[in-house]
Amino acid sequence: MSLNINYLYKINSLFYKAILYASTVAVIVYVFPKKVQFFYDYENGQPWQSENLYAPFDFAIKKSAEQIQFEQNQAFSQTPVYLDRDSGVWSLVENQFNAAFETFLVKSTDSGVENALRFTRVRELLVSLYDIGVLESDLGFSAEKLVVVLDRQKQIAESTVSQLVTLDRLSEWVDQEVDKRGLTEHKASIQVLLRSVIRPNLSLNATLTQQANKESAKMISEVRGRVGKGTIIIAKGELATTEKINILNSLKSEFESQVGSVSSNNWILFAYTILTAIALLMLLLFIRKYRSEIYENNTKVTFILFNVVVVVLLTAWAVQYGSTFVYLVPICVLPLILKTFFDARLGLFTHVITVLLLGFVVEHGFEFVFLQIIAGIVTILTVSELYKRVNLFISVGQITLIYLVTYFAFFMIQKGNIEELDLEPFGFFALNGLATLFVLPLIYAYEKMFGLVSDVSLLELTDTNSLLLKELSNKAPGTFHHSLNVANLAEAVANEVQANAMLVRVGALYHDIGKMKNPTYFIENQSTGINPHNELEPKDSAQIIINHVIDGIELAKKHNLPDRIIDFIRTHHGTTMTYYFYSKEKAKNPMVRKQDFVYPGPKPFSKETAILMMCDSVEAASKSMPVITAHTIDQLVERIIGKQIETDQFLNANITFREIMQIKKVLKHKLANIYHLRIEYPE
Repeated sequence: MSLNINYLYKINSLFYKAILYASTVAVIVYVFPKKVQFFYDYENGQPWQSENLYAPFDFAIKKSAEQIQFEQNQAFSQTPVYLDRDSGVWSLVENQFNAAFETFLVKSTDSGVENALRFTRVRELLVSLYDIGVLESDLGFSAEKLVVVLDRQKQIAESTVSQLVTLDRLSEWVDQEVDKRGLTEHKASIQVLLRSVIRPNLSLNATLTQQANKESAKMISEVRGRVGKGTIIIAKGELATTEKINILNSLKSEFESQVGSVSSNNWILFAYTILTAIALLMLLLFIRKYRSEIYENNTKVTFILFNVVVVVLLTAWAVQYGSTFVYLVPICVLPLILKTFFDARLGLFTHVITVLLLGFVVEHGFEFVFLQIIAGIVTILTVSELYKRVNLFISVGQITLIYLVTYFAFFMIQKGNIEELDLEPFGFFALNGLATLFVLPLIYAYEKMFGLVSDVSLLELTDTNSLLLKELSNKAPGTFHHSLNVANLAEAVANEVQANAMLVRVGALYHDIGKMKNPTYFIENQSTGINPHNELEPKDSAQIIINHVIDGIELAKKHNLPDRIIDFIRTHHGTTMTYYFYSKEKAKNPMVRKQDFVYPGPKPFSKETAILMMCDSVEAASKSMPVITAHTIDQLVERIIGKQIETDQFLNANITFREIMQIKKVLKHKLANIYHLRIEYPE
C-alpha cells in the first residue's frame, strides 16, 4: 500500500514539474522578439568582422531618418501657409475708428476742412492696413514663408509672412506709413488711436495647412538608389562608414520584411521554443543530478523558475524603452537570492542559463552576456553572510565597479577613443546597484510567499531573548542550557563538514521546546531530586518522553517557526528507542511491544539534521558519565554514534562515513574542552 502511495506521489510530482516547465518555456518565448533577426552585428566606424557580404536579393537603399527629416523641412519651408480672412472684423474696426477719431485727432484750433482731411488720410491708412491683413503673431514661421489668404475658402491674395502686419510690428508699420502720408506731427495720437481699435482679421487655417504639408511629404522619396543581387556590400576588414551603415540598415530592414510572413514567424517561434526548452531542461537536469533534495521539492523548483521568469520579463520590458535601459535591471539579484536560499553553485548555474536566454532579447548579445556573467561570478564570490548588512553594501559596490570597468572596456574596443564616451549607461549602473540593495526586503517577501528561510531570518531566530526561547528558559532551564550546549557543538561540527552552521545552530536551539509542556519529567529539569517517573508505568513514562517531539512541533507551528526548523524537531530522535523505559518494562513483561517505546520519526534526511541527532545524543549522555576522562569520552562518542549507524538513522541523510569520522573527532575534542580535561602527570 505504501509503495502505491509513493508511486502516485512521484507521478503527481513529475506531472506538476512538466506543467511548470512547459508554462515557463511559454512565458519566456512569449516575450522574445517575433521577427527574424539579422545575422550580423556592426558598428559605425568599426571593421567588418564577418566574411564578404553580397546582396542576397535586389533592394532599395533607404534614406536615413535625418536625411528624410531634412528634406521634409525643406519641402515644408516651400509649402504655403493658409490663412482665413474674417471680413466682419473690418466693420467692427471701422465703427470704433469713427467713434474714437474725434477724441484723439479732432483739433479745435483747426478748421473743419483740415480735420476732415486728416480723417480721410488716417482712414485710408487703416484701409490699407486691412487690405494687407493683420495677424496676432507670426505663428512661428520664417519671414519668407509663403502665405495664401483665403476669404470663404477662395484665394484672394498671396504674400509672405514678412509682408503681413502682426500686432507686435504694428507700431513700426504705422510709423512708416504716417511719414509717407504727411501726418508726422500727429504720429503719437495716430499710434494711440489705431492701437485702441485694431483687431486681427487673419487666422491660421490649420486643416488646409496640414493637408498641404502632407502632400509635400508624400512627394519625398524614402529611397535613394538600389543595390542589385550579388553586388558586394562590404568586404571583410573594411570599415563600416556612414554610407555602408545606411546600406546595411536597408538590407536588414528589407531582409526582415521579406521573411516576416506568418509562416516564417511560426518557424521563428518554434525555434525559440526549442532553444528555451533546451536551456531550461539543462537547469532542471542539473538540479536533479546535483541538488536532488531541491528537485524533489516542488515549491523550491517553482521558486527557482519563477525568479528566472521575473528576470526575463523585467529585461524584456526595459528593452522596449531603449537598449541602454537594460542596464537598469538588477539581474545580479537572481544569483544573490539563490545563493541565500540554496547555495552558490546553483545560483551561478541558474544565472548563466538566464543570461544566455536574455541574449535573444537584448541588442549586442555577446557584450551583454559577457558583462552579466562576469557580474554574476563576482556576486557569487563576494557576497557572504548576507545577514551582515555591511557585507551587502561592499558586495554591491564591487558588482557596480565590475559593471563600469567591463562596459568601459567594451566601449574602448568598439570606438577606440574616449571622446564619444556616453555617461548615461554609467548612471544606469549606479541605479542598478541601488536596486540590488532591494534584495533584503525581497528575501523577506520570498520567505513568506514560498515558506523558505534565509540566513537573515536564522540570525533573528538565534536571539535567546526571543519570546519562545525566553519561555523555554523560564519553564525548563535545564533543557535551555542543554540546547545551548548542543547548539555550540552542532555549529562547530557543521563548520568542520561544510554544512549550514547557522541552520544547525537554530535547529539545536529549538529542538527540545516540546519539553516545556512537562518539564519536570526530563532529568535535566529535576532540581528537587524528585523523579515523577517513579510513580508511573514505564510505558506511560516512555509516552511522555516521546510526546515532547509532537508537542514541540505543535508549539513551533503556533509560533510560526519555519518548516526547516521544525524538521529538526521532527528528526532529532529519528526512530530510536527510549531504551531505559523499554528495559524496565521488559523486566516486568517479556512480551512488551517495542513500538510503544520508539520515536515516530522520521529519520534525519539532511546533513544538518543528522548532525543535530549526533550532537544531541552525545551531549545528553555525557551528563550521566560517572567518570569523565579522554578515554571514557572516546568510548561514549563511538558507542552512541555507532548505535545510530547500526539502526540506520542516517540512511536518508546525505552524509558520508568520512564526514561522520570528522564529526566524532570534533565532538571528542569539544567535550574534552567542556569538561576541562588535563593531562595526567605522573606522581
